[in-house]
Amino acid sequence: MRKLLVIALVGLAAQLVDGSLGMAYGLTSSTLLLLAGVAPAAASASVHLAEIGTTLAAGTAHWRFGNVDWRVVRRIALPGALGAFAGATFLSALSTESAAPWMAAILFTLGAYLLVRFSRPLRRNPAAGRLRGRFLGPLGLVAGFVDATGGGGWGPVATPALLVSGRMEPRKVIGSVDTSEFVVASAASLGFLIGLGTEGFLLPIVLALLAGGLIAAPIAAWLVRIVPAQLLGAAVGGVIVLTNARVLMRAGDLGGPVPVIVYLLLAAGWITALTLAVRVLLRTRRERALAATHPTEALPRTAGEAGATAAPGQATAEPVTAGSATGPRTEH
Repeated sequence: MRKLLVIALVGLAAQLVDGSLGMAYGLTSSTLLLLAGVAPAAASASVHLAEIGTTLAAGTAHWRFGNVDWRVVRRIALPGALGAFAGATFLSALSTESAAPWMAAILFTLGAYLLVRFSRPLRRNPAAGRLRGRFLGPLGLVAGFVDATGGGGWGPVATPALLVSGRMEPRKVIGSVDTSEFVVASAASLGFLIGLGTEGFLLPIVLALLAGGLIAAPIAAWLVRIVPAQLLGAAVGGVIVLTNARVLMRAGDLGGPVPVIVYLLLAAGWITALTLAVRVLLRTRRERALAATHPTEALPRTAGEAGATAAPGQATAEPVTAGSATGPRTEH
């Protein structure tokens, strides 16, 4: 019972992170289950079954807060479902021994990606036009496959890719990714059901994760408007990297001083990423304050820091700022 309560709290925290960043529910939950000794396929299956409920609640909440672009959801959800079903079938066919390092490697890579992604700002260009289906389809397919095989990855793959495009408000990126994940989680669960049977789902863990996630879902949809995601993303990325590094070193039979050296290097990288994230957050807030006080003086300065010079009549990329009126406090 104590372990289930802890898992419920993890589900709550993971959904708060996921609803604020558009990613990391599966990464956080799967990492914990792997540390607890759950088989990789069973961990991913249980997380995805719980996500059917949490993503439905999150999608509904995001819709009520106006955070969903339904055109993007339609274009990305079906390819994502196909990729997730294929990934679940692939992971179900692997043995536990070979699946553990595979899953840990994916989680480690995605955690490192979070560290890099949130240690620097993202520029948004609202005049770039709409996202095309030939971009959204392959993105959904790859993100769905990674999500099922890694126990998480839909958000870390889809959310940054949509943000980098510069064509959507951050809050709508997060809301659309979270909403489409309901279809992806359902397809992955169907794949695990076919590959593993009902015994592949650990129902007490599923219910505990689901309970915590359902409580957090509406809160996260509201927090996405006010929480600065820069620090949150870097912090979560560091935790995921450190925890999955242990599984990889154990799989490689690394002993002696090597693990200590690796942990020290990873910790130094984590601290560096957090420091850079703080600097980006403070600089962005200074730019916003300057723009509010001297709008004509702030525009050339912002463009210069972005490393771009706008030609006459050409739209200038604008930074994704924390707490802006058009989006959440996300400087991904």
